[in-house]
Amino acid sequence: MSRATDYQFVPTDTESTEAQMVSYYERLTGASLAPADPMRLLFKTVAYAIVLERADTNYTGNQNIPSRAAGANLDALAELYNVSGRPDAQPAVCTERFHISEAQESAILIPAGTRVTDTSATLVWETVADAYVPIGDTHVDVQIRCQTPGVVGNGYTAGQINTFVDLYDYCSACENTTTSDDGADAATDEEFYDLLRSSMDAFSTAGALGSYIYWAKSVSTEISDVVANSPSAGEVRLYVLMSDGTKASEEIKKAALAACSAAEHRPLTDHVETADPEEVTYNITLTYYIQSDAEKSAAAIEADVDAAVKQYVAWQCGRFGRDINPDKLRNFLVSAGVKRVVLTEPEFKVLYTGKEVDEATFLATHTPQLAKVGEINVTNGGYEDE
Repeated sequence: MSRATDYQFVPTDTESTEAQMVSYYERLTGASLAPADPMRLLFKTVAYAIVLERADTNYTGNQNIPSRAAGANLDALAELYNVSGRPDAQPAVCTERFHISEAQESAILIPAGTRVTDTSATLVWETVADAYVPIGDTHVDVQIRCQTPGVVGNGYTAGQINTFVDLYDYCSACENTTTSDDGADAATDEEFYDLLRSSMDAFSTAGALGSYIYWAKSVSTEISDVVANSPSAGEVRLYVLMSDGTKASEEIKKAALAACSAAEHRPLTDHVETADPEEVTYNITLTYYIQSDAEKSAAAIEADVDAAVKQYVAWQCGRFGRDINPDKLRNFLVSAGVKRVVLTEPEFKVLYTGKEVDEATFLATHTPQLAKVGEINVTNGGYEDE
């Protein structure tokens, strides 16, 4: 949800304030002030000071409205929503496999806090709990987390985190078996306000639709959309979409499932699970034409067209169930300075949001669909006269 613009509690026009003061003075004294009268300079100075105070009044008033407050002021207003505070940056996590040189007759401890890194030592990771290599085995899997919070730890693919910082008995090798994810930066004002609004649904348990969405989204500021539906009575299925338009990784899904499955959030009769959306692939094939007397150069328009296509791709996958809409692409292209577009693909297609309710069962049974771009073919048709 977009944050509102500032509300004007009191006027801040210097000229009207000065005019009011001059008018009041002339009524009291019966004298008329000429434009060059020294009293006018005095009134101009006073009017400026009054307007500065009014600007402060407007700012203070807006900082008492959650939709307009910023920074620490918005943090203070979180108390109105029964929210403890702005989500801090979260470290990325993944699963690390620790090996020993050969099986032992007693379990080998890998202590909590054992550190590993990648070959370039870019970031350091640590185990979150004690883990034992069982008797007779040569490896154990344990979760590790990045010591540097934020999205910087996301995206380390399997095998990249493979270097010891701390050693343990019989250690021989280590590597991550899942891609690191779940790292998130601290919530921006926009993200925090959105979380505050959705927190109103959390006064119930997660049995309420909005409450499931709230608890799932509270996991990471990188989550942009959540659909919670029920394919059958007592069954709850969560679908999570990231801010870059991709479906959630296994790490994010596990975190969302844990948040919504907590005893204080989940009704006893609900069985909660996560699932992936159905991806619907579309292609982009178009030819665009430039007006012969266009103010921008052909190279500038070509760059703007490329940016417009990327903007459309990002918009199209920004929400579950967002219909594949070629008119939106046309709009972006025209705004980029294109005169005419011959658009072959995509064609308009309605996608399921996952929220459609079956009238017979009153259950939302559809899997949400997510648009995914396939091939992109953009051709410059050259100049055309108007």
